[in-house]
Amino acid sequence: MAVSHTTVEDRPHVALPVLGTVTLPEPEHLAFYAALLALGVLEIVEWPVVGIVAIGHFLAGQHRFAVLREVGEAAEAA
Repeated sequence: MAVSHTTVEDRPHVALPVLGTVTLPEPEHLAFYAALLALGVLEIVEWPVVGIVAIGHFLAGQHRFAVLREVGEAAEAA
């Protein structure tokens, strides 16, 4: 079975006010979010934890956030 990875340009983008343009995750990552949502619905994991993990996972996959890049550069300089 061949696995094809989409490029960032091929995936849909969403413009957010503070963060700028955000690329939606690959379909493989959507399974992770669905499982995380199921854990929240079944009350295995509390909702604040689900939110923190989902946001952290999403941000870790983003390489286009200028704001995050600037914060990282400032942290390195400190």
